Amino acid sequence: MTKNRSAPAKGLRGSKAGLVLSLGSSALAVVRASKQVRRAKGTHDKLNTADAVAGLLPLITSAALVLRQLRGRRREDPEAA
Repeated sequence: MTKNRSAPAKGLRGSKAGLVLSLGSSALAVVRASKQVRRAKGTHDKLNTADAVAGLLPLITSAALVLRQLRGRRREDPEAA
């Protein structure tokens, strides 16, 4: 039987603190990727720009999913928010 390496983080995964942490890391990744897009646009290299934009899209989607989970929690339990 193999050990589950993500067991310590399992408790944070569904918690509000875990979602906020995930949102923060997603936001940081979006900022870094947007800087990469600006640098690529500055060099006028269309392929690098397309690559940077393609890398940015999943990060934006991830942040949107976490926000939706946080909003859903707020609707379920307005006292905890």
